[in-house]
Amino acid sequence: MIHRLLIANRAEIAVRIARTARRLGIETVAVYSEADRDALHVDAADRGVALGGPSPADSYLRAEALIEAATRTACDSVHPGYGFLAENADFARQVIEAGLVWVGPTPHQIALLGDKLAAKRAAVESGVPTSAAVEIGPDGQRPVDVEVRYPALVKAAAGGGGRGMRVIRRSEDLDEAIAAARREALTTFGDGTVFIEPFVQRGRHVEVQIIGDRHGTIIHLGERECSIQRRNQKLIEEAPSPGIDDETRCALHAGALALARHVRYENAGTVEFIVGDDGAIQFLEVNTRLQVEHPVTEATTGLDLVELQLRVAAGDPLGLTQDDVIVRGHAIEARVVAEDPATGWLPSAGLVHRFAVPDTVRVDTGVREGSIVSPDYDSLLAKMIAHSPTRRAAAAQLATALAATELHGPATNLTMLVATLGEQSFLDGATFTSYLDEHADVLDPSDGEWHVHVLAVVLDAERRRRADDEQWGFAPSGWRNLRTQPQRVVWRRVGHGEPISVDYEIGKGDRAITMRVDGIEHEVSRRHGADGSVAVEVDGVRSVVRLHHAGGVVWTNGQGVQHCFEPVDRFGDHQSDAASSGPVAPLPGTIATVEVAKGDHVEAGATLVVLEAMKMEHRITAAIDAVVAEVLVAPGERVDAGEVLVRFEEVDDR
Repeated sequence: MIHRLLIANRAEIAVRIARTARRLGIETVAVYSEADRDALHVDAADRGVALGGPSPADSYLRAEALIEAATRTACDSVHPGYGFLAENADFARQVIEAGLVWVGPTPHQIALLGDKLAAKRAAVESGVPTSAAVEIGPDGQRPVDVEVRYPALVKAAAGGGGRGMRVIRRSEDLDEAIAAARREALTTFGDGTVFIEPFVQRGRHVEVQIIGDRHGTIIHLGERECSIQRRNQKLIEEAPSPGIDDETRCALHAGALALARHVRYENAGTVEFIVGDDGAIQFLEVNTRLQVEHPVTEATTGLDLVELQLRVAAGDPLGLTQDDVIVRGHAIEARVVAEDPATGWLPSAGLVHRFAVPDTVRVDTGVREGSIVSPDYDSLLAKMIAHSPTRRAAAAQLATALAATELHGPATNLTMLVATLGEQSFLDGATFTSYLDEHADVLDPSDGEWHVHVLAVVLDAERRRRADDEQWGFAPSGWRNLRTQPQRVVWRRVGHGEPISVDYEIGKGDRAITMRVDGIEHEVSRRHGADGSVAVEVDGVRSVVRLHHAGGVVWTNGQGVQHCFEPVDRFGDHQSDAASSGPVAPLPGTIATVEVAKGDHVEAGATLVVLEAMKMEHRITAAIDAVVAEVLVAPGERVDAGEVLVRFEEVDDR
């Protein structure tokens, strides 16, 4: 029996584990870094232990500190969650040697299957279809006598979650991709081993959930499809897979069980496959841990996977047979991340000013209003899960909830998720791994309602100015002294650059309002709600826009979309921003490598610096042909957003 559990992780998975433990009467101990001192997952546990500095290397990757935290607080068990040390066999072994219960597979199974190269060999021995791998030496050199066919995938042997992976389409990019994948894998998992395997351009990423106990019972809990990805990281997952037939489904289940039985697997795990558009099955890897997307399996089976993990870890029988597992309905999960799809998935950090989600779907999250999204960790903010009798009903339910979500602060992919869930190919089940390449329009969908939002912002600002002016509130705002004369204000949609000019005339009693947005005239009426919303009727169509003021900007929600507006000084300098003396950091992070030196001549597009932030590498490139005058950073240095990284010499174009 487990009595007190240390959760060796952070954010939403730590909150989720604590929820089940509390229901089972198990006390929980959280751990936290300096950056996570006030995080939600700390408050979700019964107590918490500080680990160290903000970076993973100084906190969540410190095995000795985690075990010390467990013994110091009289824990009898450790749950690793996912990521960090969850698939580190040495850590699992240390936990067991410290007399603690490890909630996961045995160290031997983690070493065998957590190493993707070893897992491929085990899959071959089990008769599971798989592809050949090209192993990269510890010095990062690839065998010269082995041919690599393109497209190819450079992949970390340890860990998962899309980290340490690079798709390569040209031989000249291979060496750089190997070096980058090794750096990322070493930073994220503490192991820089990588290998190369064929990349299936258009397939389905389908995985089978398995679980086993110490008494010989091993079953599967159905499959999930996770094909919609960016940078090999999943964004939308669902169960069951919408695009495979029963024969393929049975083959996947049988293959997963064959491999699990071959190694006498214990606890929860996932066997991942690629199913080609021709139906061919190719084994990918085994994740020897709980997966991010496990909630869709819980929704369709009615089982609590964390409860099953704890039961098995305590030495109890699983208490289930394969016949007990019945899949009902369809579940879809969407990952809300602090990244902007319209700017190449650039990560975003900072304060969460507001976070409100409808209660119509399950929400697993590690953030709340007031949380700080740190550049030191993964960009995942929340997972939203819908479960309905049919796939289309689940998609509609989830899209509606996402559209109504208010998440103000860092940039997110909310709009992209809503667009995807309503897109026809998605609804038809054509969800291949190439989906986002083939449907780039969902990354930055057009919005025909933004003008309604800016009108609501302008009218709200006008009303606030009057309310704040006790002496002249009755008079028109702006510089004019007649209420019948047009007023002009200028706003900008944050992230869209171009200013928006709004002229307006307000008639007697605020009833007749004429407004022009960038020269296009609209007849408008308004009604302000006590909750800060504005009911705006524009050209005979009425909409309600909710407004939230924070950090000098105005956030708006309504009609299924969210915007952020900032005022522009009408009388300020409207000249275009002066060209920077060099590129700046787009967000806080750590310098991974510097690719140039003083005096170098660089062409537009050349890599200058590689910045690591949110567990990803970002290549900072030259916007123009230039000469490097000075390099202002060095590998290992932390930089803030907006900090100049490289200075260029002034070039005389005469």
